[in-house]
Amino acid sequence: MQKEQKKDIRIRAERFRENCKINRYGIIDLFKECERCGYKLLRYPLGEEAALGFVTKKDTDMIIFTNTSVRLSRELFTLAHEIGHILLHMENMDSFVDDKKTIFGKGMDEREREANYFAACLLMPEDEVEKFLDLELDSFEKYGLSAIDIARIMSEFNVSFDMALNRLENLHKINSDERLKLDSERNRVRVGNLLKSVGGNSRLNVASMEMDIPYEYMNYVIYNYNHHAIPLETLERALGYYNLSIEDIHDKIVSHLPEEEELDALIGGLDD
Repeated sequence: MQKEQKKDIRIRAERFRENCKINRYGIIDLFKECERCGYKLLRYPLGEEAALGFVTKKDTDMIIFTNTSVRLSRELFTLAHEIGHILLHMENMDSFVDDKKTIFGKGMDEREREANYFAACLLMPEDEVEKFLDLELDSFEKYGLSAIDIARIMSEFNVSFDMALNRLENLHKINSDERLKLDSERNRVRVGNLLKSVGGNSRLNVASMEMDIPYEYMNYVIYNYNHHAIPLETLERALGYYNLSIEDIHDKIVSHLPEEEELDALIGGLDD
């Protein structure tokens, strides 16, 4: 990325962050911030090997999906990454689907690198990192960082251990040798134990398995069923996410339609 492009991304991340509710250093609830921005957020556990997330346009809506089968800290980074796509790329694109290769792989394209940089700037802006190191870690200048310090950073900024190391290395707060040492210490002690030792947010290190599907999506599913796009089984499965049955929405269903080939229309394929 060119220097000017990086600056533009930092500016866009800061503008988004200015409207977020911040604890001391980190965004309190990035999921709620998406809703406040008018983005339609869908969270569902697809499995650890499935896509991490996607963003797509539907009419005037921006729809973001995140896979809740991965650790919460990774899900949050994916969400920040998808917000980056919206603010940087969606004028000329209809959708982005992101997996481990597109977000974390070495061969990622320029737009994926830009979205990653946006996510890093949004979650751990440089000035807030500087402030945390200065005000919260008295021994940083003299002794450097320990794995316990990284756990505190994780909990303050709602990021993973790896993301904290990446950001600190990119900001030249640690070098490659120090990173290896911290990685080794992490592997020996385990992240969950580190978070517990500092009274941190241990939920960051586990998958939430959340199923959060906005109620308005049911209208899309019913529309697709009424127009032969999905079969009855898919409609019933979607209704189950809301603890509803066919009887609960009978007034919205047209006369029983013949069974058609199943098409995964927005929600229909979430169990695949």
